[in-house]
Amino acid sequence: MPRNTTLSTLLDAGTDLVLDGALATELEVHGCDLDDPLWSAKVLLEQPHLIKQVHRDYFDAGASVAITASYQATPAGFARRGLSVEESLELVSRSVRLADEARQEYYAAHPGARSLLVAGSVGPYGAYLADGSEYRGDYTLSSAEFRDFHRPRIAALVDAGVDFLACETLPSFAEAEALLALVTEFDVESWFTFTLRDSARISDGTPLTDVAALLRTEPRVAAVGLNCVPLELVTPALGTLRNLTDAPLVAYPNSGETYDAVTKTWGASEGAGHVGTLAGNAADWRTLGARLVGGCCRTNPRDIEALATNMTPHEPS
Repeated sequence: MPRNTTLSTLLDAGTDLVLDGALATELEVHGCDLDDPLWSAKVLLEQPHLIKQVHRDYFDAGASVAITASYQATPAGFARRGLSVEESLELVSRSVRLADEARQEYYAAHPGARSLLVAGSVGPYGAYLADGSEYRGDYTLSSAEFRDFHRPRIAALVDAGVDFLACETLPSFAEAEALLALVTEFDVESWFTFTLRDSARISDGTPLTDVAALLRTEPRVAAVGLNCVPLELVTPALGTLRNLTDAPLVAYPNSGETYDAVTKTWGASEGAGHVGTLAGNAADWRTLGARLVGGCCRTNPRDIEALATNMTPHEPS
């Protein structure tokens, strides 16, 4: 079993967890310019204190899980800025320290508070490409190339002390296979969440049936689900997954808007007006097996506060 089983221990004990919301959206609220291939990872270089502040804001709002600012933080990405591998991996480690510092500050201000976890974000290769391909999965690498790309960041996250890995926004089955091998290699607990083409397929067209069959073979995968998808896809996709796996499910969709990778802007998603809000859907998602619920792009601490109220997370007795 993994060296750290905090996540599965909480889930096995019956604890449902509220995740944080969008990091980049809140950094922009704080004045950060994220029109950059590094996206939120740019702030690790320039204004790391703002990342810690956003983590703390989400803890204050009721989140129990902070996802680190390492989604687009990779040696390959930072190399474009002239950073060495060592400098790049130090920034990945910094993303963990910032989340942990926010956690420790919260604990100091709230003695006896709920358990807070730090998830190390492992974004897809498509995030490094910065062309929206994390929503398409239309890139091809060998298994060895995927592992070589992800391994240094995972090593840095694990060495820095994350509670588990969030292998997230994954559009590619081949990439998920490679990441699963790394989870085993590093003996680290994880969740795997995917972007979707529709309620039955991930973005590259692989059926969720195949995804569930792959992930159920690895005990280090504590939960499976979706993120960075439109609200209207969540309920039907969770319904599909519920019939395919006994694992706890994860859902942290976007606010209801759709991202245009060409213009790098957000607009209304067709049908989003009919599916409500994160908080309004929480009860239905929990019925379908979602034990970890939060928000992705364009969500904020107010959304998470409303979600936390509806989720009423509890500690095991």
